Amino acid sequence: MGKLIFVTGGARSGKSKFSEDLLKGIDDVLYAATAIPFDNEMENRIRIHKERRNPLWKTVEGYSAFAKNLSDYTVSCSSLLFECVTIMVTNFMLEDRDLDWDNITANEVNFIEQKIHSEVDELIKSAKEFSGNAVIVSNETGMGIIPVSPLSRHFSDIAGRANQKLAASADEVYFTVSGIPIKIKGEK
Repeated sequence: MGKLIFVTGGARSGKSKFSEDLLKGIDDVLYAATAIPFDNEMENRIRIHKERRNPLWKTVEGYSAFAKNLSDYTVSCSSLLFECVTIMVTNFMLEDRDLDWDNITANEVNFIEQKIHSEVDELIKSAKEFSGNAVIVSNETGMGIIPVSPLSRHFSDIAGRANQKLAASADEVYFTVSGIPIKIKGEK
């Protein structure tokens, strides 16, 4: 069995590049992309990521049903790169466009969080069962001020708890700061 490697850090901290560098020189990587190109800015971010990574890597796009989606592809791949958990969380939180996040009930938030954590559990299970190394990327959301809006606070809470679950399950954890990766869990 391979290792589950969790990479976290703030926005523009270098976590994506570091994660890609961990798999540099490996051509049979499955890149699981969770971003949805909903505007020009996101389209540009996706384009930059595509241009930077190895063109031989296989890409699967989506943010749910990991066990099914990944098992279809991982048979022919030696490594997996999942980019990224916080985009996945955002996608789930915004699936229902009619939700009023300013007036959402605790039960509604709990239902959404349970759905997200079920997906995180499936991702962890798939990564642990995978024969190669699985690198999972996520943003660290808990190092700034407490957000003003309810949506942002719920996002930070849900993503933070998902990150804790991933870090606890990971063999190695890296935290990136200003392009510098710092190993915070695993063999030295």
